[in-house]
Amino acid sequence: MDELPPCPQCHCVNTYPMGTLLICPECAFEWVVGDESESPAAEGVIRDAVGNILADGDTVTIVKDMKVKGSSKTLKVGTRVSNIRLVPGPGGHDVEAKVDGFGPLYLKSSIMKKA
Repeated sequence: MDELPPCPQCHCVNTYPMGTLLICPECAFEWVVGDESESPAAEGVIRDAVGNILADGDTVTIVKDMKVKGSSKTLKVGTRVSNIRLVPGPGGHDVEAKVDGFGPLYLKSSIMKKA
């Protein structure tokens, strides 16, 4: 039996086939073997915390409590953020959005899930 390749996103070696897809049990990433366009390293592709591809105008949900620098408030899990923009921001922040109660913020895609 041929050995299945590891997950291109989290490098887990416990991948399994489902139809024409390979699935990672750790991060739930799905891909087709040899399809380099869906690779996380593909130029200009920004993914959320669970591997979904993000685009300008998407609505996302925050998946991790985050202390906002310069504010006494915390960005809570479950906060919905609408109409995001994908931009190269400072410090690896790749999403710009207006968050109710906070105003415009730069966020990392790793703390959000596509809604």
